[in-house]
Amino acid sequence: MTFTELFLSTLSYIGLATLLLLIGIILFEVTTKNKEFELIKNGNKAAVYAFGGRILGLAIVLYSSIANSVNILDMIIWGSIAIFMQIIIFYLAELLTPKFDITKAIDEDNQAVGLFLLFLSVSIGLIIAASLTY
Repeated sequence: MTFTELFLSTLSYIGLATLLLLIGIILFEVTTKNKEFELIKNGNKAAVYAFGGRILGLAIVLYSSIANSVNILDMIIWGSIAIFMQIIIFYLAELLTPKFDITKAIDEDNQAVGLFLLFLSVSIGLIIAASLTY
């Protein structure tokens, strides 16, 4: 491949992965009970931690889909699957934390819960990312 072909391929991966990340962020935002963007705008640190963790988790799975793909289409397919897996597993894990109401805790700016969700999202992302190998 020539430099130009490699450069265009790189730009394609970056552009499509960024688009997938944006789609994942939107899907998380519309499926959560909290309205994180509004909470973040009002200075709610717990919402920043929780939402930032989701973004990191999504970026991790997209990284792995890029690193392990054989072409752009392969990256799009596995990146999309990974995003949905990230969202589904996150909500399943959230169901396993009945000791506190996560939505209420984030609304009330409970930073400990926000950090817990950050670590949960990153952990789930790492597990999914490790699974996206050939």
